[in-house]
Amino acid sequence: MKITRFISVFVHHTLLIACCLLPGISQAQDKTEFRGVWVATVDNIDWPGRGNYNSDLQKEEFIKLLNYHQSLGINAVIVQVRPVSDAFYPSEFEPWSEFLTGTQGKPPEPYYDPLAFMVEETHKRGMEFHAWMNPYRAVFNIGRSSIAANHITRIHPEWFLTYGDKRYFDPGNKEAQQFLTRVVKDVVKRYAIDAIHFDDYFYPYKIPGREFPDYKTYRQYGNGMSKDDWRRSNTDSIISMLSCIIKKENPKCQFGISPFGVWRNEAKDSVHGSKTNGAQSNYDDLYADILLWLKKGWIDYVAPQLYWEFGHRVAPFETLLNWWSKHTYGRNCYIGLGIYRANSNAARRDNTQLPRQIEAIRNTPNIQGMAFYSSSILMKNPKGWSDSLRLNYFKEPAKTPAIK
Repeated sequence: MKITRFISVFVHHTLLIACCLLPGISQAQDKTEFRGVWVATVDNIDWPGRGNYNSDLQKEEFIKLLNYHQSLGINAVIVQVRPVSDAFYPSEFEPWSEFLTGTQGKPPEPYYDPLAFMVEETHKRGMEFHAWMNPYRAVFNIGRSSIAANHITRIHPEWFLTYGDKRYFDPGNKEAQQFLTRVVKDVVKRYAIDAIHFDDYFYPYKIPGREFPDYKTYRQYGNGMSKDDWRRSNTDSIISMLSCIIKKENPKCQFGISPFGVWRNEAKDSVHGSKTNGAQSNYDDLYADILLWLKKGWIDYVAPQLYWEFGHRVAPFETLLNWWSKHTYGRNCYIGLGIYRANSNAARRDNTQLPRQIEAIRNTPNIQGMAFYSSSILMKNPKGWSDSLRLNYFKEPAKTPAIK
């Protein structure tokens, strides 16, 4: 009888403990947070390694990259698949990338489809794959870039403008806009990607003393608008078109933008501007009206690049974090963190800088996660921060947030 009573009490207590633990277990399983990393292919920044033009070695390198980030707790990779109007996949519109094979237009050897391979390997690990494209940059360096005979700059040179050492699509050219739409549609249609991702390169960053040479297109299409408003309307129109085509082809595919961290300075807009001191801005310098795109629901998430430290003289991290939290308009917001700047100044030599930023992100409303620039830097474990992610901040798994 004593044994029976003991068993009864033991079972009762065991069930009670289990019931108390279940909510915690469920909560852990249901935790959502975007934990992304950018993988830059332009100029072989992150992958494939410079001079690695062998397909089998590229695959090994990418699998190693994925495994490393998975071990940290990263749940999404943002991989650059179209750096300069070229392709890391077979395309009827654009040539193979020189950063993949060494010569633009040359297919990989042995032949494979890098994008299909990367998506499959990423999904095997339960991670999201965001296909990062640069919309307007067409030639990375006019003096040394490899340009294939079938590159769009050779087929339609009238669509392009030279600014500094680079060549760009003219954002006001309607035919160029349609071309870009076809390129994006093709990728969304053929590949099981989780998102199309653009970074901060819309109209190029201004070169002091030099005007972007789009005066001819402005005369043709300006319709009485100021040049600044006209430029913004060009960027608005391509984002709107792409939003429609992405959702039409695959409603589950997200459209995300990672803009420069300052939308507009308070000196230019006392109502909506941030308390930043003279930084370049999306609205006034890159002609990207991010807030409009969020309000209209054209994009699913925004990932502003807050690559500054706490207390920065021009653009303090804490000021911009709070500003973006108040301007998400119901969309997901992930904060871009510039770990590549580790040790670049006194503030960046502080080991607590990144942990403090992560804590601030997690304690700020309307912010659903973060992304790190970039992969190769994270893999070097700067200041032990990668270890900190693995052992502390990302120790508990998290799902990526759902589309709002």
